[in-house]
Amino acid sequence: MAAEPYFTEQTFRFLKALAKNNSREWFADNKPRYEEHVRGPALRLIGDLATPLKAISPQLTAIAKPVGGSLFRIHRDTRFAKDKRPYKTHVGMYFAHAATKDMQRAQTAGNAAMGRLDAPGLYLHVEPGACFLGGGIWHPQPATLKRVRDYMVSNPASWKQATRSAAFRKVFELGGEMLSRPPRGYDPEHELIDDLRRKDFVASASIDEAELLRADLPKRLAKRYAAMAPMLDWLCGALDLDF
Repeated sequence: MAAEPYFTEQTFRFLKALAKNNSREWFADNKPRYEEHVRGPALRLIGDLATPLKAISPQLTAIAKPVGGSLFRIHRDTRFAKDKRPYKTHVGMYFAHAATKDMQRAQTAGNAAMGRLDAPGLYLHVEPGACFLGGGIWHPQPATLKRVRDYMVSNPASWKQATRSAAFRKVFELGGEMLSRPPRGYDPEHELIDDLRRKDFVASASIDEAELLRADLPKRLAKRYAAMAPMLDWLCGALDLDF
């Protein structure tokens, strides 16, 4: 019996329709479509990625729960946003490091509490015309950012090996926000000054919608995610985490 694909054309049709009709009334009327073509397939994919991701690292988690797992909520947080549209028009899945916890990111007794985004993980983004996969640490707290930068200064060769290898560059490209100038306290002539200017330590790669419609999607994603393992391992080393 042929394997069933996870996402279908109906997934992208729903997301496109949501972008045009982003209201609570429309979503309520079309929630069965969301459950059938978006959330259901995403949760099934997450569940089927658990074993392949463990082969990359036993610390990577894939939790197929509607709430509190690897699937981001479709609802937008509009409390402090000028854009009051209630729903995201993409699907986001984050495969967190096992050491991470959902906790308030705040300074406590001079030490930054390790929050969900302060340990490396993997991400999948499904959006019409803008699908990509990636990973790393996005928007780390200041204390985490300093630890990574200090580790980079002490370990430049291993950072270059993790992010400049042919296997890595064949799949991923480093990205994220950067400072316009060298960070204070770091040698502006350092060989890795451009990387030290990074505010995020992330990499990403686009993925065709057609590939997301394939039944062997977990295998294909795992193969690409494996190319990021050295970078995740390096980031774990900077934060004294197992990988």
